Amino acid sequence: MSHPTPVSTPANPRRVVIDPVSRVEGHGKVTLLLDEHNRVQQARLHIVEFRGFESFIVGRPYWEVPVMVQRLCGICPVSHHLAASKAIDVALGIAAVPRTAEVVRRLMHYGQIMQSHALHFFHLSSPDLLFGFDSDATRRNILGVAAAYPDIARQGVLLRKFGQEVIRLTAGKRVHGTGSIPGGVNRHLTRPERDELAAQVPQMLDWCEQAVELVARLHSQNAALYGEFGSIRSGWMSIVRSDGAMELYDGALRVRDADGHILHDGVDVQNYMDLIEEATEPWTYMKFPYLRALGREAGWYRVGPLARVHNCSHIPSARAEAQRQRFLAQGPVHGTLAYHWARMIEMLHAMEVIAELLQDDALLGGALTAPLPAQRPARREGVGVIEAPRGTLIHHYEIGDDDLIHWCNLIVSTTHNNHAMNASVQAVAQEYFDGREITEGLLNRIEVAIRAYDPCLSCATHALGSMPLQVQVIDAAGQLLDTVLRHGDGRTERPPRSA
Repeated sequence: MSHPTPVSTPANPRRVVIDPVSRVEGHGKVTLLLDEHNRVQQARLHIVEFRGFESFIVGRPYWEVPVMVQRLCGICPVSHHLAASKAIDVALGIAAVPRTAEVVRRLMHYGQIMQSHALHFFHLSSPDLLFGFDSDATRRNILGVAAAYPDIARQGVLLRKFGQEVIRLTAGKRVHGTGSIPGGVNRHLTRPERDELAAQVPQMLDWCEQAVELVARLHSQNAALYGEFGSIRSGWMSIVRSDGAMELYDGALRVRDADGHILHDGVDVQNYMDLIEEATEPWTYMKFPYLRALGREAGWYRVGPLARVHNCSHIPSARAEAQRQRFLAQGPVHGTLAYHWARMIEMLHAMEVIAELLQDDALLGGALTAPLPAQRPARREGVGVIEAPRGTLIHHYEIGDDDLIHWCNLIVSTTHNNHAMNASVQAVAQEYFDGREITEGLLNRIEVAIRAYDPCLSCATHALGSMPLQVQVIDAAGQLLDTVLRHGDGRTERPPRSA
């Protein structure tokens, strides 16, 4: 695996600071370090919020954890809800939940994939892709899409609504539900609820296929841009089924290198710490995971839709697999914007799985929870891994004899992609930034590279319009050379220089 170099800080660098980054979940900023020739030498994506979940979960009763940890995010709470539930199951010694519980959990999870992928593509990213990176910033949002492409916007809204309704019926609420509990779930679906969802399946499948065709058409019309923008060669990591098929709820870890060769396969998720190490940097709260066997510099990888589409041997649903074969017809795809195409393939797959799950009568009746084992495990420790919309999500807990959480480790999807996002920003900045003129279009290109990963930086969401943005250029002596302000309504201005 390779990545842009150098990574060392140049002597007496100038800095370009982009703060905050908009249309992502959470708050971060970007600093570009320039040398004396105004060339970008390094890019840093700073995550400036400290969440602290790994600390304040400690001391809480284990049964509270699946509900508490989903407060990490308002967009993908189901992923944390289920990963925590799976980890607690293992820690309690529950070998398997009842079939009804697994079917309800899977339906909940694939509804989460649906709603999150629809939200990200149609609300957050389609304005850049449909209008262009240099288009009017006041138009480059979901309202602009609704005005210019009403059918696309409507489909995006209703696809997400369907996913949210699946979540509501399985988790109890659209956001921060309580449906999954240690050992299983706490409710069935009623027959009318199941039938109401099933009646919408044909339309949703059709719209999912249209979404794949839309992004495929955008790629074909702008092949050079989509192939080169923010392109970095990387390895891939995800869980897969025992036969290598795409599996988003449960499986073993697989890692491929940039050329598609399998490096690790069938890794039990309980042993993830043998595979992955985490590094820290003083300029960000987010860690940098890497493969122990390859080391910090060479061992980074990518997760998420683009990784999963590459990493699996096949997708176990006919329509999505046909689209995957089309996507990979030319070999591995390393362009960062390809995340959007892969994301829509996954949304189609999620809808196909939902259609199948809705035919299973286990949703309507059967045991909801597994009993606790007669003998308590000697060490109550468990790992839960799930493929969240943004990538592989790891929850790891230890439970004490007092039934309280004694230790917790979380590696969220965006953390896995941390190095890759920095590398993609550096690639874009080196291509488009000349070190002199700061334009709104230039800033948006840097954000587009980050946005392609659908990063979840905290539970905060900025899904509509443009966030205020300030960029400063500072010379080696610390003198302010230039400032650009972007307002929430998209207006950009240069404040007058003070005397």
